[in-house]
Amino acid sequence: MAVPIEASELSAKATRSAIKPGRRAATLLSGWMRDLVISLAISAFIIVFLYQPVKVEGTSMMPSLDDQERIFINKFVYRIEPIQRGDIVVFRYPRDPSKSFIKRVIGVAGDHIHIIDGHVYLNRKILVEDYVPSIYQDGRSYPEIIVPPDTYFVLGDHRSLSNDSRDFGPVDASYIYGKAVFGYWPMEKLGRLR
Repeated sequence: MAVPIEASELSAKATRSAIKPGRRAATLLSGWMRDLVISLAISAFIIVFLYQPVKVEGTSMMPSLDDQERIFINKFVYRIEPIQRGDIVVFRYPRDPSKSFIKRVIGVAGDHIHIIDGHVYLNRKILVEDYVPSIYQDGRSYPEIIVPPDTYFVLGDHRSLSNDSRDFGPVDASYIYGKAVFGYWPMEKLGRLR
């Protein structure tokens, strides 16, 4: 009688061990699926509410940003901190809100902006702009203005090719929807934007 009991115990052990690999695979697969769903949800949240990948089109921000360069913009940052001079912002083009532009903030509300022969004066002092190489400067002048409340004076870094506040005036704060923060393509431009 001992032999049948041992045989049945072996049979039960064999059956349990045959089931376990299948359960392990199912558990492993469900774990991967759970992790994938969580990762996709976090990615969607980040893309929808915080960061958005965009492609730069045009040369008005050279050499800071090249045509076809890929960057991330932060869509949330201006809910917790103010827009500052020097920020590279993405905004809806005032003359056609279906288009987006990217420029650098030169003046905030209350600032005096005056451009004489291509030299920018901010609050009556010449603005040092190391991000604008001499080959990208132009000789255009712009009459002195005081930047109105809730608007920003923006310029492209490639001054001779930029359609900016010299053409369409200061940009209303409600049109600005993101700050360019990080370049990711091409790889040689990988890094934080300044």
